Amino acid sequence: MKQQISKWLSILLPIFLGVFLIVYTYQKFTPGQILEIKSYFKNANYSYIVLGIFIAFLGNASRAYRWKFMLEHLGYKTSFYNNFMAVNICYLLNLSVPKSGEISRAVILKKYENVPFDKGFGTIVAERIVDMIVLLTFMLAAFFMQFRIVKEFILDKIPMQKLLVFASVATIVGVGLLLVYFYSKLPWILALKQKISGLKEGVMSIVHMEKKMEYLLHTIFIWFSYLIMFYITLFVIPETSSISLGATMTAFVVGSIAIAFTNSGFGSYPFLISKILLVYGIAETAGNAFGWIVWTSQMLLVVLLGVLSFLLLPVFNRSK
Repeated sequence: MKQQISKWLSILLPIFLGVFLIVYTYQKFTPGQILEIKSYFKNANYSYIVLGIFIAFLGNASRAYRWKFMLEHLGYKTSFYNNFMAVNICYLLNLSVPKSGEISRAVILKKYENVPFDKGFGTIVAERIVDMIVLLTFMLAAFFMQFRIVKEFILDKIPMQKLLVFASVATIVGVGLLLVYFYSKLPWILALKQKISGLKEGVMSIVHMEKKMEYLLHTIFIWFSYLIMFYITLFVIPETSSISLGATMTAFVVGSIAIAFTNSGFGSYPFLISKILLVYGIAETAGNAFGWIVWTSQMLLVVLLGVLSFLLLPVFNRSK
């Protein structure tokens, strides 16, 4: 019973958060502003969206190809098509529960490529660590390029006192969990350590794999494809087409955080994008419309590729 409640809460809470942010945003707009937002949708130049979606597709394909370098080091030669479809299904499932799709990737590899779940999942964890490092690099770049604006934005939304309390609590909890893990003799902790041994092998594959340079080049391509896609979509409406490089970088980082730490940015992406663009003098109506146009186009690609992958995965693996 408790597991069922936990499962439903993990699905419903992110959705409720997204719905809350949508309602919270739109109840502040006047009927005239709602009409203005609709006009942005109607008059947008969607050719830039099509180009952006194509670049995002290339980024997804590169992510699937990059994955094979770690798997090959572990001794598993996997099909690019299976890797690609697993990535697409992962993104689709992330729309419901944040990061739940990562588990599906390892499950698909186990079923169709005979890669042990713990090792496959370990490679995914390593991949996400790399992605987090890249995202932090972009965050630092945006912070230094737009130090005053980013500082004011953060302190306006999250008071320094609350930020320090959150950081302190997170540090204490993190240290506590590590101490329990390393020194506890509880049976379930020992069983967990046994499970993690295979996971650790998958994670460490990124350190020991032979094709480190190829992996690095694909990582650069993936993240710059995301950045270029975001930059191109700025031209979808006139109001966002002339913002500075620093503003572009900052908005890209804010959007990436929204997608990474929620259920693919549902509700939170347009909300945060409009707020950060407001700092740069873009009207909230324009920023909100831009956020929804970009997010919706990305999610259309996610749903299309995810559903197709669900349908085609068994077809491509009929002989297995």
